[in-house]
Parts: sequence; C-alpha cells; structure tokens
Amino acid sequence: MLFERAAVIGVGLIGGSLAAASRRIGSIAEVVGVGRTQANLDTALENDLVDRVTTNISEIGDVDLVVLAVPVRSTGNVVESLAPHLREGTVVTDVGSVKESVVIEASAALPPGCHFVGAHPIAGSEQTGAAAARADLFRGQLCVVTPSSSVPSKITESVAELWRLTGARVVQMPPAEHDRALAWTSHVVHVVAYALAASLDEGGDGVLDFAGPGLVDATRMAGGSVPMWRDIFIANRSAVLASLDGFSGVLAELRAAIDAGDDDRVDALLQRGLDIRRKLERKR
Repeated sequence: MLFERAAVIGVGLIGGSLAAASRRIGSIAEVVGVGRTQANLDTALENDLVDRVTTNISEIGDVDLVVLAVPVRSTGNVVESLAPHLREGTVVTDVGSVKESVVIEASAALPPGCHFVGAHPIAGSEQTGAAAARADLFRGQLCVVTPSSSVPSKITESVAELWRLTGARVVQMPPAEHDRALAWTSHVVHVVAYALAASLDEGGDGVLDFAGPGLVDATRMAGGSVPMWRDIFIANRSAVLASLDGFSGVLAELRAAIDAGDDDRVDALLQRGLDIRRKLERKR
C-alpha cells in the first residue's frame, strides 16, 4: 500500500477513475471525495469510486495524499485553501494538462514539510463527471510526472508508482517541456476542433443536415468542458500560440496551393500529412 488515506478534490472522469483504480488495487486504503456538487459526489459513492464524500475541504481529515483534479487555473487557489488542513509530510499531486504554472503556484502555496508533484495522465474522453469514471481508464496510457527540482526523489517515485499501479506508462520530464509537447499533441487539437465546429455557422442554414462521420470525428474534441479547456488554453498560452502559428502556416500554405490550382504542391502537402498520420498510427 502506497498511501493510507487520500483526498481527491474533483471526483470527475480523471479524479474518479484514479480513486476507483487505486482502491481496487489497494494502493490507497481509503479515499475521501471532495467536490462542490452533492449530486456528483452521491454518484461517486453509488459507483463505489470513494469511501466518503464532503463538500467542505476542511473536512478531509488526516490524509497523506491529496489529488487535485480541478481546472488548472484554480489549482493555486485550491492549494491555498487546502494548506491549513494538511499535516507535515502530505504529498499533493494533480492531473492537469498544464504543468509549469501549476507546479510553481502549488509548490509556493504549500506549507513547509509538504511537497507537490505534478502529474498528467494522457487519457480521458469528452465525457465528464463521476458517472463517466472507470477503473481501467489509464491502462496502457501515458502519464507524465513533472516534479520540481526541490522534491525528494522518494516522494516523486511514490507518485510515479501510484500511476504505474493503475496500468499507466510513466515518464518524467520538466514541466516546461511537458507544456510544449502537449500544446502540439493535445491543446492545438482541441483549439482546431472548437474552431471548426464554431465555423459551421458560416456554412448557412441546413448545412449540418449533410454532416457525415468525418465531421463528427473531426469535431469530437469540441464536446469537452468549455471552462476546463478555456483554462488550459490560457494557462499554456505561449506554447499554444506557438503550435497554432505552426498549424496556421501549413494551413495557409495548403490554402494557397488550392487557390493556385497547384496539383503538385497540394499532393505534397497531403502526402506529408498522410505520412505523419501513418507514423502516428504505428506509435499508437
């Protein structure tokens, strides 16, 4: 057993799935779920994700682990509210898709003797809430652990092992490096999906009547939580803007080639995309 008692703040898809997996395999003996909505907490109890629930962060009790599954721009404020209720030695981690700003803010807000270890499981779906949680969500998926240099290696390893036991493949990397990589592989994907879906209004009345599975697939990522993705885009804005600039450049090049009727250039750009898509499929 890695941790005797843990609190999961935000018992949604990711937090609820981690709680369920950890309780099932015995890496955490007891989990208290913390949230703002009693109905969602009731669902977490009914689905056996947690042992008990509360809407009051001061009622978490004596825990040795806290998992923050909250919007990334809320992390610093949540840690400030949490800090007076932590005992020395408590480990705090998160599941957010942005790491550098989160690690800096959370580490600064913790009391002496407590440590923050950033983590990001690259798993999930557009579904939200405790009803969507499942214990096998992380099996075979990548989880990135991003500790600061001040965290003892033993503490970092305990968080890494927590994720390994869920079936995740764990790697460690600096927070800023994580944010750059995720801007390209996740954040810009969601920006494009939301923008594509929003642009369909420009197609005129009735255009959605002709939508096929390709459009549904291409806009699937626009089905996620708007507040969550807003926070991710803004919290990681520098890396997101850099990836958007790269995407926009290729899109503009393709547009120009289509406009010019340049068969060879269109073929080359489409082939470039196809080759990278095949490389991605092999990696998956």
